[in-house]
Amino acid sequence: MRTTPRNLWLRFETYHDVIYFTPESRATTDALGCKGGWMGYFGLRAAPLGAVSPEVVTAAFFGFAPRRVARALPDAWEVAPPERFLAARLEGVDGALRRMLGDVDLTEAAALAVEAAAATPVEGRVLGAANRALPVPGEPHLALWQACTTLRESRGDGHVAALVAADLTACEALALFGADHDLAPAYLREARGWLEEEWEAAVDSLRSRGLLTGGSAPAGQTPGSSTPAGRAPEGRAPEGQAPEGQAPEGRLPQGSPATNLTPAGRALREEVERRTDEAAASPWRALGEDRTARFAELMTPIALRLGRLNDAMRTNPMAIDPVRQLAG
Repeated sequence: MRTTPRNLWLRFETYHDVIYFTPESRATTDALGCKGGWMGYFGLRAAPLGAVSPEVVTAAFFGFAPRRVARALPDAWEVAPPERFLAARLEGVDGALRRMLGDVDLTEAAALAVEAAAATPVEGRVLGAANRALPVPGEPHLALWQACTTLRESRGDGHVAALVAADLTACEALALFGADHDLAPAYLREARGWLEEEWEAAVDSLRSRGLLTGGSAPAGQTPGSSTPAGRAPEGRAPEGQAPEGQAPEGRLPQGSPATNLTPAGRALREEVERRTDEAAASPWRALGEDRTARFAELMTPIALRLGRLNDAMRTNPMAIDPVRQLAG
């Protein structure tokens, strides 16, 4: 199997994502006293940075509307300090992985991932550096999760840099991504907290740059469905529940009249992903081709198992589907 930074990402992203998509993780933030899923999400993910302001988290996470972050922070730090969130995320991950993976031996995968994570660059990579600085847990399944998290956030930092270099705002980047992956605008707006008028302004800006073409859905309606944009689709967890889940209605049907990428828009999306891959390549160069291939080999059945057992992850704003993408 030929390994690339992108197909490696699918494997460690799936392992990392148990922090967002499992009842065990939600239970830990509820136990801390978090008011809703979003407070837990931002507290868990931002905890390595310390008790930072919502402005810092909005900048680092990039895709969220500022108001969505400000509803959770800094209140989360009044509920519990970052150190408690760090402990809670390992507690939730521990329970979820024990349930889904049982006695799968993760020792070798963990050792390879920890070595790769230690080679992630820190320059300009705030979230990656903050996670890399955390202690490596002693148990293999948790050491693997922490390493995958460092690799994931480091890659994400590089992705943000590529988006900024492409002169895209957070909302514009999300709209362009959604058009590329046939994701319903109403779902993406709700998932990241953008108002409809903000989304339309972003789409208009992308059209003016020649990156998008086509119309948009009627106001308040998801293309291809009759679901009002302001209400969670059936099967979609409302605000205060699991923040990363996506209902089946979230994906646009083929041939939908929603916005489409122009050739220039597709070229820009490809350039952003190419630059993201390049920025994420150094840990795998450090690990070496053979050991990187071994890591991918070990992680493939693990990611497949997590994808099959974790119903809440079957559809998501990142448009990843480990079962479909890895089973072939």
